[in-house]
Amino acid sequence: MDPLIVTCAPVGAEVTPEQTPYLPYTPSLLGETARAIREAGASIVHVHCRNDDGTNTHSVERFGQAYQAIREQSDLIVQFSTGGAIGMTPEERASVLQLRPEMATLTCGSVNFGDDIFENSFPIMRGILKKMREFDVRPELEIFDKGHLANARRLARERLLSFPQHVDFVLGVPGGMEATVQNLCDLVDDLPAGCTWSVAGIGRAQLPMAMAAIAMGGHVRVGLEDNLYYSRGRLARNEELVARVARLAAEAGRSVATPDQARALLGLARGEPVLEVQ
Repeated sequence: MDPLIVTCAPVGAEVTPEQTPYLPYTPSLLGETARAIREAGASIVHVHCRNDDGTNTHSVERFGQAYQAIREQSDLIVQFSTGGAIGMTPEERASVLQLRPEMATLTCGSVNFGDDIFENSFPIMRGILKKMREFDVRPELEIFDKGHLANARRLARERLLSFPQHVDFVLGVPGGMEATVQNLCDLVDDLPAGCTWSVAGIGRAQLPMAMAAIAMGGHVRVGLEDNLYYSRGRLARNEELVARVARLAAEAGRSVATPDQARALLGLARGEPVLEVQ
């Protein structure tokens, strides 16, 4: 099997500093976290940003500060979220692409998200993809339900993206596809030829989904965005969640990918932060 690519999503848009003292919600904390998760075995860091009070922001300035802090302390692949937070405009969500991260997420369809709706209509997806192409940012396709794969194929037919791509299955969100091994196998079987894939299990599903992906030859996403706990009642640090996956992979005889090995597997060239935006 290929080396295991471990993505860490250390912040997210839903977790608050009141829920855990380990949330890296400032650029400096993100930089420190990047170093720690890199040492633990991560290849990719998935970036959301917060204001100093912990509230969500998609400020280009804040993302630039975070990008610089991460790059100063690690060689991780930097992947920006274009999902942002519920209520952000599509233009706001796409604005950070001008910083030219190596990768950014593209959610391939709308989905119920708890009591809210995470809207990703075709006009929204087309607009974000246009910005990705403008700034030469590689998408990671976020799949919350099986119909999202059909949406991605439609975007390919419209020549807005091409396959193969890297795909992340986000399973266990209330309102999305349930996190079961059967569902994961069904999604993997439906992938276009040549795609690489990872899985992000939400909450207590994070560990069993990671174990399944290790065995199946896929890749893994962990982090506080998706799961606050290391075990029942004990809050996790991001680097602990990464280290556990790396240890499980080693027990299975599978090495973890360095960032440069992950770049080679994904066909990426290392990018540098754009510090001055016109």
